[in-house]
Amino acid sequence: MSEFGGATLMITGGTGSFGNTVLKHFLGSDIGQIRIFSRDEKKQDDMRHELQAKYPDFASKVKFFVGDVRDQRSIADAMPGVDYIFHAAALKQVPSCEFFPMQAVKTNVEGTDNVLHAAIDANVKKVVCLSTDKAAYPINAMGISKAMMEHVIFANARVASERGGTVICCTRYGNVMCSRGSVIPLFIDQIRMGAPITITNPEMTRFLMNLDEAVELVRFAFINASPGDLFIQKADASTIGDLAKAVQKLFGDTGTNIIGTRHGEKLYETLMTREERLRAEDMGEYFRIAADNRDLNYDKFFVRGKVETEAEESYTSHNTLRLDINGIVKKLLTTDYVQEELKGIRYN
Repeated sequence: MSEFGGATLMITGGTGSFGNTVLKHFLGSDIGQIRIFSRDEKKQDDMRHELQAKYPDFASKVKFFVGDVRDQRSIADAMPGVDYIFHAAALKQVPSCEFFPMQAVKTNVEGTDNVLHAAIDANVKKVVCLSTDKAAYPINAMGISKAMMEHVIFANARVASERGGTVICCTRYGNVMCSRGSVIPLFIDQIRMGAPITITNPEMTRFLMNLDEAVELVRFAFINASPGDLFIQKADASTIGDLAKAVQKLFGDTGTNIIGTRHGEKLYETLMTREERLRAEDMGEYFRIAADNRDLNYDKFFVRGKVETEAEESYTSHNTLRLDINGIVKKLLTTDYVQEELKGIRYN
């Protein structure tokens, strides 16, 4: 029996790219039930029909709950009987969060607090929350809201641990290729129309991981987490310019158009800060950063604590393994989206 054998797993924001990939990984397993919690009834209906068409033997394992993480009552109503939660609901688009920052706060910060309080009250065994590289040294509203979300996670994890109840942990990862809002589908659509690819800054670097790797990171955290842990996957990266060339190598060269940096964008992303790296545990493919369990009595730390507070460098998309164009092509081909789009070209 697997670690999820007979259990009920709830995925908040479950109709998104991450939720769909979780279903692909878990539907055929011995999991008891998967609850999809989201606010978009149309996406839920589409997912329901797709499950019935593709996985008729397993579709009955999936139950749908319309609700919003901003609404405490709707979360509480979906919670009874849940053993585990993957909390993926979030506002993720950097430009839209820049223009509507309070919406990011309501979903990413307050919504997360609502989910965790409901989970603790319902005696859920474990919650894995999904964060982003933009939460490390944040400069935009989305990243700031996610950074605050992480602090909400760690605070709730401390409370739950003191009560001997729900184990709450967090994962942080970079750009997930071909997920909703990813630049890769935009590049492919532009090539389809015969238009040049629009690039913000070709020298920007971004981490690259596929959806299967995102799910495996969450699964690793689920298996290995102690309360308040943060897990980070060691990830490859590329420049945006090379990513565009790799997409064009697969789908055709229509030229490029450099449009300049958008609202709130960084030149590179940080997955682990200098301060976190100092206390990170290398677990092979992943880093584990244990919770800071100091209390508010700082006197004893000033008197007896260490002077060293940060490592020499953070872990960023500039100093990790940089893929060349062929390496990016190989990485792109690991995604279902690119494989399906290539088949579409062949059949047209």
